[in-house]
Amino acid sequence: MARKTPAERFAAKVNTAGPLPLVRGVHGRCHLWDGSTNAAGYGTFWDGRTVKAHRFAYEQALGPIGDGLEVDHLCRRRDCVRVSHLDAVTHRENILRSANHVARRAAVTHCPAGHPYDDANTYRAPNNTRKCRACKAARSRAGRAAKRGEPLAPVARIRPTVPTLERAA
Repeated sequence: MARKTPAERFAAKVNTAGPLPLVRGVHGRCHLWDGSTNAAGYGTFWDGRTVKAHRFAYEQALGPIGDGLEVDHLCRRRDCVRVSHLDAVTHRENILRSANHVARRAAVTHCPAGHPYDDANTYRAPNNTRKCRACKAARSRAGRAAKRGEPLAPVARIRPTVPTLERAA
């Protein structure tokens, strides 16, 4: 009996009757990896060395993954190996596409008071978080006025804020 090729061994471990993705714009059922997985939930495959199953599937179908790129699961399932659900992107883009706290913070475009986070109005704190210059100036003025004992007029909001973005800031 002839030895199976890596592509045949790989195909034997793929379940093509997976669930439909819950992400808009991602079409077709997920092809779930039935082989072994690592602690993070990514499929692993032996091809002379242990490789991640989704990376193997991508490279077999579309060629090598470029330098500085990683394979992103558009369907958000780590065990999916369907090539149409995979995309080679930079690490930053992969993180920003996710639903973690880093992506939620990066999506915020205005401070809680409604000032824009742009080059002129934003500075980076020592812990690398974004801070609003207008709000910092208002806090400084209020602190100096409190020391002098003078009341200071409140700073009005520029525009109404969106509650979900306000909480993420």
